[in-house]
Amino acid sequence: MLINPLESRTGCIYGYARVSTKDQRLRAQRDALKAIGVDRIFEDKASGAKASRKGLDQMISILKPGDTVITFRLDRMGRSVLNLAELLRHFERHGIGFISLTEGIDTSTPSGKLVFNILAAIAEMQREVIAENTRSGLEAARKAGKRLGRPRAMTDQQIIEAKRMIKGNRYSRAQIASRFGVSRMTLHRAVA
Repeated sequence: MLINPLESRTGCIYGYARVSTKDQRLRAQRDALKAIGVDRIFEDKASGAKASRKGLDQMISILKPGDTVITFRLDRMGRSVLNLAELLRHFERHGIGFISLTEGIDTSTPSGKLVFNILAAIAEMQREVIAENTRSGLEAARKAGKRLGRPRAMTDQQIIEAKRMIKGNRYSRAQIASRFGVSRMTLHRAVA
């Protein structure tokens, strides 16, 4: 006989469902979450690439220790392995359980904790690889003589023209800055 993993839960049980486009439907996810007996379902119709999702943010804001979050499939929850690991780490730190129905992941079980730790390790490696690639790219650009950082707001020719306008005393610095589409502070730094 199968034991319902939700029977031993003490807090609220929240479902989360997401589809990526307006054309997709939430029905299958919603039906699966209702069938398992969640207390409330939060939904989003948004790309997983969006950092902020209204339904997810709303659910996270009300979670308390002892609550459980259930999703139909793991990829419905996180934008990437990195994002998913951060979200699961947040749940773990705050005593919130997590279940993914399709993959059979339940972080309150030893095998669920193992999957969580594997995801966290992959996310950590992904972070380190991204940082290493960024450092390598910056170093290669420096060696190639490329100027790094934000592009200058004003060209050399614009700076010369701005200095000439300032010396002419016909325009205020605010007018000159407006003429070149920069702030007064940017103009001040450029002509200094």
